[in-house]
Amino acid sequence: MKKNMGGLDRSLRVIIALVITLLYFNEMINGTSSMVLLVLAVVFVLTSLVSFCPLYALFKLNTCKRD
Repeated sequence: MKKNMGGLDRSLRVIIALVITLLYFNEMINGTSSMVLLVLAVVFVLTSLVSFCPLYALFKLNTCKRD
C-alpha cells in the first residue's frame, strides 16, 4: 500500500473529523445523518493515519510529495 495523501490532505481530514465530532457531542446534528457523519469522521481519521485513501487510488490521484 503506497502512500497517496499529502500533509495538507491529512490535516484537513482530521480537522473535519474533529468538527463533526464536536457537532455531534454538542447535539447540533442528530439522527441518521449524525451516524453517517460519524462513520465518515472515523474513515477520515483512519485514512489520515495510514496516509492512504482508497478513492485516491481508484481515481489515480496522489498528493503525497514523496515518490
